[in-house]
This record gives sequence, C-alpha cells and structure tokens, in this order.
Amino acid sequence: MNAITLYGIPNCDTVKKARAWLAERDATVHFHDFKKQGVPEARLANWLPAVGWEKLLNRQGTTWRKLAPEAQAAVNDASSATALMLREPSIIKRPVVEWGDGRVTVGFSEALFAERLG
Repeated sequence: MNAITLYGIPNCDTVKKARAWLAERDATVHFHDFKKQGVPEARLANWLPAVGWEKLLNRQGTTWRKLAPEAQAAVNDASSATALMLREPSIIKRPVVEWGDGRVTVGFSEALFAERLG
C-alpha cells in the first residue's frame, strides 16, 4: 500500500490514537498539521464528495460550540461548510485520512483502520 496521509491537529486525542495505532503497525504515514499548514483547499474539495460535508463538519467540538447561533445556522450546505472549514480548521472532524488507494475516511476506529490497512 502506498503512503497514508493523516490530516489533523497534533494535540487532538483522536489524532494521537490514530497516529499511535498506525505507528504500531509500521505504516508509512505523512502527517499534515492543520494548525501549521492549514487546510489544503484542493484536498477539501476531494473530501466533500468522498465523505459528505455533514460527516466532515464536527458539530460536537469546542470550535462549533463557540460559534454564534447565527453562524451555526448559516452552515447549511457544502459551500457554506467549506468556507467555515477553510476559516476554522478545528471545525473539521479528525483525523481525515487519505489512504494509499485514494479512499478517504474521517475519524478513528481500530476496525476501520485494520480493514483499510488490509
């Protein structure tokens, strides 16, 4: 399998778990730090049709809860979600993983990662 790119924020617990799990299996992983490197707009454009904007948008996190109710209500389609994700990278559910075969997943579960490493 080709290299895996894992997108996220280094201090996110779920990202830490995913990175550790992959490291234990000697997977070749490139880490893209949203805080330092930003959200790659071209990649985001690929993730949206692959997983859906609703799944990619983290409505459970602190960043979402800190938004004004009007700002939350304004996020109602892929276009408005994209604008918010580019402005506020922490609003993206993590990790986003681009697997060597081109598939994209969001979040971490051992079962899913084991299946993807195959």
